[in-house]
This record gives sequence, C-alpha cells and structure tokens, in this order.
Amino acid sequence: MKACFMGLGYIGLPTAIIAAKYGIEVVGVDVNQEVVDTTNSGKLHIVEEGLEELLKEVIASGKFKAYARPQEADAYFIVVPTPFKGNHKPDISFVEAATKMVLPLLKEGDLFVIESTSPVGTTEKMAELIFESRPELKGKIHIAYCPERVLPGNIIYELVNNDRVIGGIDEASTEKAKEFYSYFVKGQLHSTNCRTAEMCKLTENASRDVQIAFANELSLICDKAGINVWELIELANRHPRVNILQPGCGVGGHCIAVDPYFISSAYPSESRIISEARQVNNYKAKWCAEKVRRAMVDYELNNHRVPVVALMGLAFKPNIDDLRESPAKSIASRVLQSSNNGNVMVVEPNIEEHNVFKLTNYKTAYEHADIVVFLVNHNEFAELNYRTDVEVLDFCGVFKK
Repeated sequence: MKACFMGLGYIGLPTAIIAAKYGIEVVGVDVNQEVVDTTNSGKLHIVEEGLEELLKEVIASGKFKAYARPQEADAYFIVVPTPFKGNHKPDISFVEAATKMVLPLLKEGDLFVIESTSPVGTTEKMAELIFESRPELKGKIHIAYCPERVLPGNIIYELVNNDRVIGGIDEASTEKAKEFYSYFVKGQLHSTNCRTAEMCKLTENASRDVQIAFANELSLICDKAGINVWELIELANRHPRVNILQPGCGVGGHCIAVDPYFISSAYPSESRIISEARQVNNYKAKWCAEKVRRAMVDYELNNHRVPVVALMGLAFKPNIDDLRESPAKSIASRVLQSSNNGNVMVVEPNIEEHNVFKLTNYKTAYEHADIVVFLVNHNEFAELNYRTDVEVLDFCGVFKK
C-alpha cells in the first residue's frame, strides 16, 4: 500500500506520519517548498509534542518522504485548507486544485479520500470533476470523505484511538476507505454516505460552538451582575445533567470558529441557533478588547500616565502554537491599534517570533505590567502568583477564584 497525502499542515502531516509508522509507504505533498525541505530534514514546521521523533523515525525507515508534486500511489488523501471567500462562503478551490494535481495519476482500483473540512456535496463535486476528465475511471475507483476529529496537542493519540466516520460515494468506496484506515485506527470506523460524513464534521463543531456560546454569554451576564462566572459554572455543573463549558475570549481555530459558517451559508433560514452562536462568540472578543481599552483609559485618568499592559497569549487555545482564527490575536490587534502600540507587551510562550507582534517573555511581561490581561490559559501562566497590586482582566480562568 502506497499513500499520497496532499497537504502537510496541522492534520495532513501528522496523519501521513502515523500512516507511515504503521507500515504504509507514504508520500507527503505540499506546494510550499520550505515545508517540504523542513519535513525531509526531520524537523516540524508545526508544534505537536512527540511528532518530530516519529517523523525522524519514519524518514529513517524509508516509509515517508515529502515532495512538492504528487507521486503515483494506491490511495490519495486531500488534506488542504478550505478558507472563506466573501460573506463567510466556504472556498473549496484548494480541494479542487489538489484533486486536479492527482488526476493524471489516478488508475483503476485507486482510493481517493477528502479529509479537508468541506461543505455538503463537495465529495460528489470532486467525483464529477474526476469523471469528467477521466471518464474511463467511472465505477473503477473508490471515492470517499473521512473528516478528522483530533485535538491539537493530542493528535498522535487521537489519530489512532478516536472513532472515524467514513462516507463513500457508494458502498464499495466506503469499504475501501475503511480498509485503509483500519491499518492504523484502533477506534471504531463508522460507515455512512459522503454527504452525511461531510455534515457530521460540520455538526460536531457547530455543536461545540453553540455550547461555548452559552458559556460566553453567561460570562457577559455574570460580569454585569457582579458574579464570578467560574464559581457559578462549577456549582451549576454539580447538577447530574448539566455540563456547562468554560468561557473564554471567543472561539478560534480552523474548525469550531469556521465550520458553522459552512452550514449557515448553505442553509441560512434553518440555522438560526447556529448563526446566533457565531455572533455571540465573535462579539465576546470585541467585548474583551473594549474591556481592556476602558481599563487603560481609567488607569491613565487615575494615575496620570499611560499604563503598561501585558496581553497574555495569542494562540486560539491553551498550549499550542496555532493562531488561526484566534480571538486572542484579534483582541491584541484591537488593543494595539487603540494604544498606538505604546506600552503594550504581547506574550505567546509557544512561538519564538511573529511577523506582526513583538513578543515578550511571559514572566517579564507579568512583572512589569500595570494591567494584566489573560487571553489564553497556557500552562506557563499557572506558575504565576496572583498580583494584588495590578488590575487583572482574566478572560480565560487562569485565576478562577
């Protein structure tokens, strides 16, 4: 079995490495030559604990190599981004481009799988594209959709142990895809059709978005009512059938902050709760930025000088380096714009540098700030002692008490 993974990002690269570790000959493809070169040198261009050691292992074993162009294989996996175009409409042009790249290589009996998050109907569209160009392959190759459902920071474990939903354009395609994933997935493989599998991925993340929106809306209410939202949620969750999530400064990442739009853009009249949840979570980031701005204005009025502000965290969730759709990054940008970049320190312990923000060590920033703003609950911040001599705006529960 030889597999070709189109896209070596946060999902494509780990999946390719795991497949290679379990004995599959893997070709990894990325249009970014720097990613290809970095990968082939045994280094990661992403942060994922334990993955670099596995990468070096599969390169040394000869089971994995990265290229800038696809190579002939038995199975092809599309793991590329699906960004937005105008009005939060999903853009499947990367999926289409990757599909066109492998088109000349497809042969009878091959497996073609889309893992990229996609609007409903994408797999069928790619099947049409393939058969329009290669009509001789109709009924002779297997096409399926299998979304990832992993947590950054725990990808190695979850790629192997999580259940997977696999939906083919026909039953034979579903079974062929299940056969491949059974090489390395110990979780259960659930069969369905491609449209249901596509919607399943969107539904999972829209559901999480709605749940987080409830917690974030509750935090807004508690702030106005003078109630500690962390204590309130802890007490409410003592009920045997209540499980409220933790609020934050919004919702980020390339899944929960994005996937609900794939539903609401296609079904605007029917997706009222999903759409409202998106608005709540987007508003929370703006609300946090305004709270920081007001705190800065009040400090200057009371102390007759501009405050030193520490913005703690940029990633979209704790303990990772991923800044995609990060509400913390959005808040930092808004605060810096309102302060003309003066006396604002930006902290992100999981990256060394950023092309927009000048980064400061978290201990240095914490020690020298007049206003400390916790945007992401990174493990490093748990080492800090609560300061009573500064104003602390804790939007993510570092100091829940």
